[in-house]
Amino acid sequence: MAKAAILVVDDEKNILVTLSRALRVEGYDVDVAGSVAIANEKVRSRAYDLLLLDVMLPDGDGIELLRKLREQGNDVPAIVMSGHGSIETAVNATKLGAHDFLEKPLATEKLLLTLENTLGFYRLKTENRELRERTGATDGLLGDSAPMRELRDKIRLAARAVAPVLVLGERGTGKELIARAIHDASKRHAGPLEKLNCAAVPGELIESELFGHEAGAFTGATKQRRGKFERAHGGTLFLDEVGDMPAPMQAKLLRVLQEGEIERVGGSDTIKVDVRVVAATNRDLQVEIDEKRFRPDLFDRLNVLPLRVPPLRARREDIPTLVSSFLRIACEANDRRGKSLSEGALKLLLAYDYPGNVRELRNLVERLVILTPDDVVTESDVRGLLPLGGGARGGGFYVPGKPLRDMVEEAERDLLLRALEHHAGHITKTAADLGLERSHLYKKMRSLGIRPRGGAEDVEPDDGGAS
Repeated sequence: MAKAAILVVDDEKNILVTLSRALRVEGYDVDVAGSVAIANEKVRSRAYDLLLLDVMLPDGDGIELLRKLREQGNDVPAIVMSGHGSIETAVNATKLGAHDFLEKPLATEKLLLTLENTLGFYRLKTENRELRERTGATDGLLGDSAPMRELRDKIRLAARAVAPVLVLGERGTGKELIARAIHDASKRHAGPLEKLNCAAVPGELIESELFGHEAGAFTGATKQRRGKFERAHGGTLFLDEVGDMPAPMQAKLLRVLQEGEIERVGGSDTIKVDVRVVAATNRDLQVEIDEKRFRPDLFDRLNVLPLRVPPLRARREDIPTLVSSFLRIACEANDRRGKSLSEGALKLLLAYDYPGNVRELRNLVERLVILTPDDVVTESDVRGLLPLGGGARGGGFYVPGKPLRDMVEEAERDLLLRALEHHAGHITKTAADLGLERSHLYKKMRSLGIRPRGGAEDVEPDDGGAS
């Protein structure tokens, strides 16, 4: 693996030559800058693993440069050096987050040891942060049910490939966890994993988020910015809620997937990117295509390796395992003694349908840990926190704070499932009972993530009309 990229900032040419030569011999990727202006330009155009900063520069101060970088949110590790060192300078540097302060003339052995220690420290810091972020997160993929065993097998196969992956499933099923699992098990695991929720970014800003922009490209673009594709170079880009991406951006995303190159907003240079895309959505993209909201060619490009995540109600046998894990995590996170569930409490959790899936279960368990004073969570504790005291389907669909669209979808899903169960999965009889055309029923089932049983009677009509 290539060593770290280092920017050396000093106004003395002989120092730049000496340091860059010594660092390159050790395998480091070295850039140099002789002024604050050049350093700023370099930092805007490239991500560095470490800065080696002189204090006295012809057009400014290295510590002031570090201050501005920190104000801009750039937390790149820095080592400050000076031939006019003082305790005050060292203190100011460390207050701004410099890892170390070295006095000139620099001893090569000491410099190399300081670089190695600094890079090692920040590498561990990054790994620990990522580990904290992921601690317990993959518990959402726990379970020994047949659907989960099949899903894990497909994740392992997808991780070995390089083609795009499309993760399909209801909200809260753990689609981001799957993207993380694919990345971690792939040959790109040492590279970055960048994430973008397409539904959370305003349409007019999503191009800048993905491709970056040049300074002055639009109002408020005061400096150059790298987008998600550039930052994910050599790694993976997770595009969540890709079904919500605006139509103009769909065409541009398709081009990147086909050509492997981007242009920053307001720029003219073509930038090659090596990025694997994992996309996810809780929408039925076939319905979106039929209604002209999603490009069929983009769907074909993303859908090379489709993975469908089962809803929690389709793998209820995994609930005890998930509850046990979430109980432990919630107790540790909230400084509570270990808790257990009574048999009645577990039965209620097993009976509930979880429209929010694993995310809803995890949140519910954490609320139980926080709000239950005793060591044993009882049936009444659980019943008091379920929506409207609900257990299995039919307990009511109104949940305070939940969007109307989600509640309507859950009610429609429940009604269709009940009708299908009543007619033993017979599509024609179910459609007639509900006063629907078969094609309309199929479309509604697709949009709600309900799959037919697969018998001969369940073959969907091709002409879009009734059978």
